[in-house]
This record gives sequence, C-alpha cells and structure tokens, in this order.
Amino acid sequence: MALSPGYSLNNRYRIESILGQGGMGSVYRATDLNLGMDVAVKENQYLSAEFSRQFQREASVLANLRHPNLPRVSDYFTIQGQGQYLIMDYIEGEDLRQRIERSGSLPEKEVVLIGAEICDALDYLHNRPSPIVHRDIKPGNIKITPESKVYLVDFGLVKVMHGKQETSTGARAMTPGYSSPEQYGTARTDPRSDIYSLGATLYAALTAEIPEDSLARLTGKTKLTPITKLNPRVNKKVAAAVEKALELEPEKRFQTAAEFKKALREAANLTVKEIKQLTISPPPPKTGENGAESKADAGNKSTDDGRGGKKKQGSGCGTFFLLLLFILLVGAAATMFLNLSWVEDVAPLWAKYISPSALFSTAFPAQANTATPVHSPSPTVIATPTLTSTVTAGATITATATSSVGTVIETTPSPATATTIASATPMPTPIALGGGSGLIAFASNRTGTVQIWSMDADGSNLTQLTNLSDGACQPSWSPDGQQIAFISPCRGEHNTYAGSLIYIMNADGSDSHPLGVPPDSSGDFDPTWSPDGQRIAFTSLRSGAQRIYIYNLTTASLLQITKGTNVEDGQPAWSPTGTQLAFVRTSALSQIWVVTDDGQTQQPFSLSGAVNDFSPVWSPDGQSIYYCQTNPDTYLPWLMRLRYVDRGTSNENHVPPAGQPNVIPIVGPRISPDGNWIAYEGWPDGTNHDIYLMRINGSDVQRLTNDPALDFDPAWQPAPH
Repeated sequence: MALSPGYSLNNRYRIESILGQGGMGSVYRATDLNLGMDVAVKENQYLSAEFSRQFQREASVLANLRHPNLPRVSDYFTIQGQGQYLIMDYIEGEDLRQRIERSGSLPEKEVVLIGAEICDALDYLHNRPSPIVHRDIKPGNIKITPESKVYLVDFGLVKVMHGKQETSTGARAMTPGYSSPEQYGTARTDPRSDIYSLGATLYAALTAEIPEDSLARLTGKTKLTPITKLNPRVNKKVAAAVEKALELEPEKRFQTAAEFKKALREAANLTVKEIKQLTISPPPPKTGENGAESKADAGNKSTDDGRGGKKKQGSGCGTFFLLLLFILLVGAAATMFLNLSWVEDVAPLWAKYISPSALFSTAFPAQANTATPVHSPSPTVIATPTLTSTVTAGATITATATSSVGTVIETTPSPATATTIASATPMPTPIALGGGSGLIAFASNRTGTVQIWSMDADGSNLTQLTNLSDGACQPSWSPDGQQIAFISPCRGEHNTYAGSLIYIMNADGSDSHPLGVPPDSSGDFDPTWSPDGQRIAFTSLRSGAQRIYIYNLTTASLLQITKGTNVEDGQPAWSPTGTQLAFVRTSALSQIWVVTDDGQTQQPFSLSGAVNDFSPVWSPDGQSIYYCQTNPDTYLPWLMRLRYVDRGTSNENHVPPAGQPNVIPIVGPRISPDGNWIAYEGWPDGTNHDIYLMRINGSDVQRLTNDPALDFDPAWQPAPH
C-alpha cells in the first residue's frame, strides 16, 4: 500500500507526494525533518529474499558513488513487514523522455551536450575499482533540472563486475530499441552495453524516434534507419558517431565512454571549453493555477518544423542559452526521481506472432514496428450520441441454444490490486457431463466463408449462428450469456481486421445489429464484454494507430485507454473485477500489459525476454493471467501461466508444468467459467486447425472439432446469473 502524504516514515521523513508508482513499490517526495530538505524516497514492498537482496545492493552501490551527474544516497533502512526504503537526493525537472515528447527532435548541440555529460558519468562508473554497468540507459532515466544539470538515474538493474565475476542487482531486462543485443541472451554484458544504450538514447533525442530494436536487427528482420533520413538537419559526423555506438557487435562500437564523448565533441566542432560553457535548456516552469503559462514557458513555445518534429521559437542560437536570462523561482514539475523500470518508459516487448505457411496452414502476418518511449496516457473521452440503427448485416440462421448448467464465480469490484475472489459451487466437468456446462462459440470457414458456430462443450449439437456474405468471427459472450458480440467482415484468422465493425446478436444468432459505437471505416475488432455487461472493450484503428477503446453501452460514450507512439495495442481482456484490462503491446517483440479501466495507469505484466507473448485471459479468481508465447525463431506457441501476485518477477509457469508432455501449438485460450478447463485452437498435426479442450493443468486433452476447415476463436458461454 502506498504511503499517504503526511505520513512520518522512520520518524524522520514526512511524505509529501507520490512521484511514481509501480508493481514493487512507489517513489515519494518527502521532507527530511532533521535537515529540513527535500529528499526522494524509493520503496520496495516486494520482500522476497531475491528482491530484498537486489534492492539492498542498489542502495550499497549508490551510497558509494560521488559524481556531479549521479544522485547521492543518504540513508537506507528496512521496516519489518512493510518495506525497504532508499533515501536519495530529490531532483526536480523533467526527464529526457518527457522533453522529447514535449519538443520533438532536440537541437544537435543540446543532444551532444547531454551525451557528453552522461559519458562523464559512465566513464566514472566504468572505471571504478569494481566497474559498474548501468544496463538501463534510456531517455526516462536521464533527468534535466531547472538549473540545466543532467543526471543519470535509476540503478535498479546495475551490475557490479569483479574480474570475470558479475553481480547483478536486478534481473536482466530488455528495453527494445535501447538494449544491446547481448542483453537479450546469455552473452556477457559490459560497459559497451551502456554505450549502445546511450547511442540509442541520443538517436531518439535527435530524431524523436527510437532506433530499430537490436534483436530485430540481429535476426535480419529490420535495419537501422539512418539518423539523417529522419532528421536531415543533423550533422553527418554527429550522426555517424551515434550510429557507431549502435553497432550490433560490441567490438565495432566505441570501447569506452571517454572515446564516445571525444567523438561527439569533435563531430559537433565543440572544444572542451565550449562544452563547459554551453548550458542545456531548462524544463518549462509549472503552469500557474489560473492556467496561464509563465513568461519563460511562453518564450519556449514549440511549432511544427514540417518534418514531424518541432522547433522552438525565441530561443536564440538554436535552443541554447549562452546566458540564462532568468533563474527559475518556480519549482519545475515534480516528476519521478528514479523512474521505476517496471512502471514507465519500459519500451514494449511484443510483436505479432506468425505461423509460417511452411509449418502451418494459417499465416499470422508479422508487422514491423518501431518502438518509442511509452507513457501512461490521459484518457480521451469521446461523447457519442445513442445510435438507434437496427440494420442487419446479413441473413442469420436461427438455432436453439442449449442452456448452461452451474453457477459462475461472483466477483466484487475492487481497487487495481488483485484480491482472492470467493466462488460459488464449481460447475460440472464438461466432458463427464457431455457438455452440460454450456456452449462454446467459435469461428469456422467450413461453409466456404468464415461464420460463427456454437456447440456443446463435448463438441456435440453443432449449430451455425451467422450467415454473412462478408464473414464473421471473434465471438464474445455477454456476461449473462444471452448475447454475442462479433466482428464483420472477416475472411480469415488475422491479427488486424481493417474495415471491420462490431455487431451484437442474440445467443441463437437472431437480431444481428451494429454496436452503437460511432462508425469508423478504419476497423474495430477484438470485442470483449466487461463483467457487469455495461461496457465493451475493443481494439480500433480509428486514431490512425492500433489502440484499445472502451464503449459504454449505457452512456453511449467512447473512451480511448491506451496511447503511445510507434506501438500497437490489441487483444484486450477484462479482469473479473472490471477494473483492469490485460492487453498486448507491440514493438520489436510482444508483451502483456495491464491498464486500469480509466486508462490512467498502465504497466508491463509479462517480462518474458526475447519471446512473443499474446492472447491474454484472466483466471476467474483474478489471481492469474494465462497467455500464449512463441519463440521468435520457431514460432511454435505454447501456453504460459503467470501468477498475478507475482507481476513483474518473470515467475512464469508452463501449462502443462515443466517435465510433463507439452501441448502445442495453442492459440486463443479461453478458460471455462468454473476455472477448470481451457478451450483453445490447436493444430498438432501441423495443418488442421481445430478446437481443443484440456484441463487447467494441461492434462486430459480433448479434440472438439475435426473438420478440414479452419476452426478458431473459441469462446465459453457464461453460466446464467
């Protein structure tokens, strides 16, 4: 639980505000009551032996550092049963990620100056008696103060090197676009890994774009876009220096931070004296309570430069100040002192999975994406009128649906923290009772076009529900089991359905009509009902990028809950409480993220490394998220399980458990309402895609369909309330 403002920590530090919050704890601004000064308090509430050791190591490393570009630690302590606490310098200002988002590409000399300052810090770290490798350099971990000072922060992943031995204070983590290729595997990381990450950071500052991910480049999936192609104003020598730092092979990069700094200085024609004289533009001061911007802020307004970036007006000599005209008296916006690497600016780790035709009959096309810094979005609310249209997209075939038997788990909405949810009497085992647990809807092209079908949970009573000329797929049941949301057109199994719309029909296939969401020809897909039946979350291309939206059926309003640049979001899945959604975020690889239903807080969930994660689904008790995973080299999916309470620890569990016969491939898993069974699409023979059933532990695999056609998108009908 986060500490409240006014709380006295350890009888010395009065909490003033929360600067950042994540899965392991929070970062606070506090007042040191003994010294009367502002401090930052970094907290770790995850008190397992491993994480406690890592947090203490971070404190020990930072406490022994003394450099003008690094924060200082003044205290460290543990409160039994509550958490560990690290007391550090409080640094006002903005991070480089925020500056790039605010201003677009930055002036070349300012980028060189920032690079030179960080090189100084790295030179100090790398040349310690026991060299220190930061391992998480990115724009979000570089702070710029109102006094134009630059700090390298967040040492949660730092590695201390003792000869050939290495000591890590955190799990090896990858930030696509910023991480060197050796950070993805088992190869040894060393100071040259930091040089790569700094090169990527400067690349982003010069272009307002993150460079292509090193793993994707290493595997030949993409190439590095030249800096001058994205920003022709950049000096070719400066661009060459930054791109050398981004060489895939460590031997081809600059071998030391001092060498990198020298190359940057010479490329920009800056002498050592000039480097010392130049200052970095300070962040804008806070906007006053009346909403008016300060004079200093007004003088730094940005306008579009016509190339997708921005340029500043009234900034004299580029955007540099040879002499600061004003000493900022107003405190700059209080932002997170140590960015929690598990909260923000963790560049997404997922790409679309593909099933090559050489292996399987159905292809899932991969799309190349370039990641950019990610931030928690402010939700966009779009008020919409209620639509009364009852247009039927095509003729439907009426069928009689078999009623469900049993009781679903009742859930009570709660805060974002997962809690154990009490369940009623479990539903009967579907196989033993011959399908008495309800219907499974699925999509199939067995009639020549993709349509939605239903069947009992043992594969009997097969019934066609739609007969649309443009096809239909992605069925999603309403919580009461009386309606199905689906999309059309649908001509096959894909990741993206451009031009599709969301429709609603009764469980027997009658009364098919469009969802009341404002129509958009770009494409809406991946519909999923909220547990209370009042909202439908879905993926849409309507903003020009792939994002998650929520449509409120009661108020007829539309809420965009995910945002970002050069990332794609999709496959939303509601938590049983209806307060969160799991979804898939795309960049170089795939990763499961979790976002609150108001869009205010989003954070990565699966930390699987160099693999693709997709198809998330919550367990009925809300304690786990199940999802599929592929190896980028083989593309063979298998089901994974991750305890919700272990979020961010990489504590993943195979289904079936390790050592048991594997069940692959698996796509689109859906858990039965009683939590005992999983329905999924599989094709173990490499060609025939059918609907399968297995117990929650991966045993007792049953084949429900056996048609040469493509069967996919299984969905369980909820039991009646």
